[in-house]
Amino acid sequence: MIISVYEGNAQYEAFGIGLTGVEGLGVGADWGRVVPGGKSLSHRHDETEMFVIVQGHGELVVDGVRHPAVPGTLALFEPFESHVLENTGDTDLVFLTQYWRDADRALVSARSTDRLSFSGRPVFVCSPPPTPNGDLHLGHLSGPYLGADAYVRFQRMNGAEAWHVTGSDDFQSYVQAAARGESRDPASTAAHYSAEIAATLALMDIRVDQYTVPHQDESYRIGLREFFSRLVDTGVVAPRESEALFDSETGEYLYEVDVTGCCPSCASATGGNMCEQCGEPNTVVDLAEAVSTRSTAEPRRGPITRFSLPLHEFHETVIDHHRLGRVPARLRELAARVFDRPALDLPVSHPSSWGVAPAEGHKDTDGQVIWAWPELSYGFLYGIQALGSRLGRNWRASAPDQDWKIVHFLGYDNSFYHSVLSPVLYKLAFPEWGPDIDYHVNEFYLLEGSKFSTSRRHAIWGKEILGPDSVDAVRYFLSSTRPEGLQTNFASVEYDTVVRDTLIGTWQEWLNDLGERLGKGYDGVTPDAGNWTPEHSAFLGSLGGRLAAVTAGLSPDGFSLRRAAAELNGIVEDTVRFSRQERPLAATQWSNDNRTVIVLELAAARLLAYGAAPLMPRFSARLGKALGLGIPSHWPKTVELLPPGTQVDLAGEVFFTPSTQGPGPSSPLRS
Repeated sequence: MIISVYEGNAQYEAFGIGLTGVEGLGVGADWGRVVPGGKSLSHRHDETEMFVIVQGHGELVVDGVRHPAVPGTLALFEPFESHVLENTGDTDLVFLTQYWRDADRALVSARSTDRLSFSGRPVFVCSPPPTPNGDLHLGHLSGPYLGADAYVRFQRMNGAEAWHVTGSDDFQSYVQAAARGESRDPASTAAHYSAEIAATLALMDIRVDQYTVPHQDESYRIGLREFFSRLVDTGVVAPRESEALFDSETGEYLYEVDVTGCCPSCASATGGNMCEQCGEPNTVVDLAEAVSTRSTAEPRRGPITRFSLPLHEFHETVIDHHRLGRVPARLRELAARVFDRPALDLPVSHPSSWGVAPAEGHKDTDGQVIWAWPELSYGFLYGIQALGSRLGRNWRASAPDQDWKIVHFLGYDNSFYHSVLSPVLYKLAFPEWGPDIDYHVNEFYLLEGSKFSTSRRHAIWGKEILGPDSVDAVRYFLSSTRPEGLQTNFASVEYDTVVRDTLIGTWQEWLNDLGERLGKGYDGVTPDAGNWTPEHSAFLGSLGGRLAAVTAGLSPDGFSLRRAAAELNGIVEDTVRFSRQERPLAATQWSNDNRTVIVLELAAARLLAYGAAPLMPRFSARLGKALGLGIPSHWPKTVELLPPGTQVDLAGEVFFTPSTQGPGPSSPLRS
């Protein structure tokens, strides 16, 4: 017999709360205590865990969903579910926990699409608002925008309420620089390129549910000022004097596009305020070998008062935020480097004639505007609000909801602003909101081995390569070479080869051949399966493995378009091998077995149609219609056979056409 009595003391601390071990139960066990107003740290683990609440009142937050926790409540957490226990009462919240490892259960949970379905919460998938100083090239499209689109399509096929939110980053200093170069005003420049960007996204079949154009929206300006006022009202964001750089000839204030130098952290060549190589911010005055782009004179240093944020005071805020959602190691390591600095006073307003001025009047900050990167934090919230107003949903930028699930797709060069600065600003503006954000980050996409560059005319623009007959091939190639975790490359020769040999020479050739065989042997109508050989059942099992792998590649935890594209190609290659292996029996007395071969190939084609929908929507729709299925709209849970009697029209169907991509990059537009 074992008796353990909770005595109110704690033997040790873990996950931010006090625990007392219970021995002899055969599994891990503890008494736990959460003090009034306290909560455990969000965490995940491979064990199955059970809580039994015995005293006090609070809430359990499991994968972002809140549940009451009162005496008599028993909660069982599956492996990898994030969980937090909050004490909302005025006495200690006491619970007994037991936990144990079950390898089979952990594997099932890791693969579970139900666990990754966000439990009916609204899912806002945000891609960075592109700067409207030029159109989008393949380097842009390969990363956040294609990723966000495929993510949303997959989530919707699984029944989630998911929306793609972005817009144009109108008030960037780079817009002002482009306007100077084109001899027009910033508003006209932003309007022109914002429209070009929206058109390119549409050509890429990237569906955007909310595309905000800030400089044309007065309610956006009002809301941004109110958001900034919230920051100022805390007293943390305040006017502070510090040094800045100025052009020695013109006297102009220098930041971002107006200054270049060497990064103080990694010594790489960089522009003002952000190093694209190491991802760390700079304050411009700390650049080595700083050069003004406004004149040939060496910049001078001088004092200036700007609204500033002592970012170094918020290390724990960022750590707490990074515990909650999906935050790749690359981003957590970046945050650790940033907070290794003894101090970082980050200016969040800058002198400029282009942008939104703070509502707060201050004699030393007249003529300054809210910096575009703090504005980014508000912009996503405004996008959610604007989307909600069209859908009849009460989503407000001024009162973000804990129920929201936000997913950011971004390039590594923007990581600091999204995953470090924004969480701090949200904490200041909305202290009671703990934003649940997942981050999916990509590296640079190269062109013929070098970085995309407008100045060197080293770019392939979306409008140069995209069209109704090429969009799926482009989406497939960009998916299969997407820079996930490392820099990857677009090479025109490789693209042409993939279109010719993979999409036409393998995918389309197999589908057309299958249609011809079905027409000759069965009048184009799906037969019923005949005898099943061991090879047949093994092939069906392999299709199930491919389905599981494609699903894993598109699911939130392990999202990878490169993996998903590889698995789609694997479906086709497996099926071609299987078809060739079984072909010798087609004209013999083993016709009963051959019927099963045809049925299994059609099952593979069906799986390809559904699995390709997030990556290649037009191909998916064409193939679905050719198979008599209509446009695939849901994600398959298993490998299904086509119903006997289904009319199939695959013979002669054109899914892909030869590439007309030219031999090299060019660009008439600015980036």
